[in-house]
Amino acid sequence: MNTITTDQLLASLNWRYATKVFDPARKISAATWVALEDALVLAPSSFGLQPYRFLVVRDTALRAKLRPHSWDQSQVTDASHFVVFLARTEIVAGDIAHLIDRIAEVRGQPATALAGYRQVMEGSLLNEARKPHLHDWASRQAYIAMGQLMTAAAVLGIDTCPMEGFDPSKYDELLGVRKEGYATIAAVALGYRAESDKYASLPKVRFPKAELIKTV
Repeated sequence: MNTITTDQLLASLNWRYATKVFDPARKISAATWVALEDALVLAPSSFGLQPYRFLVVRDTALRAKLRPHSWDQSQVTDASHFVVFLARTEIVAGDIAHLIDRIAEVRGQPATALAGYRQVMEGSLLNEARKPHLHDWASRQAYIAMGQLMTAAAVLGIDTCPMEGFDPSKYDELLGVRKEGYATIAAVALGYRAESDKYASLPKVRFPKAELIKTV
């Protein structure tokens, strides 16, 4: 497996920032976008259940409708790509069965051999005490994927801006996701920074490592 050096990794992470102004004329190539979509699909999740969806909004008219509900942030319309992160509003037995079937298909084993794993998931996720918290749990899984997307983008020299500054209920309405059992939780704009973005040249502000990381 080919790897990048530690210096290359840290240079990419230091280079990235929450891009405020995108160059609307610059677009991510098709091949690069396929790789970024694959990075999303490859993100880890608890149980491997993947209780989320990633909605790539390409329709410019729809993005224009979303912008007023996003504090009028230009990233929504000016970025090359705009991904809305959706999390399951509830988890049902069918979701678990769907994963079991997929594992059996990919790994070439009978679904009956996964009965124990199915029981573990059902015991953890389908009990009444857990039910009110499952959307929050699914949202946290989606945020793992968001981090993986932004890191992959940085390594490939693609700018990103994670976004929570919008009205989720309006997004849900415009995107029609509630009827499919999902709710909007966040978004990421991706593309290339504009030369006019003053934030690109500002030093990255983080607390010292010794303050954030403790070894016990």
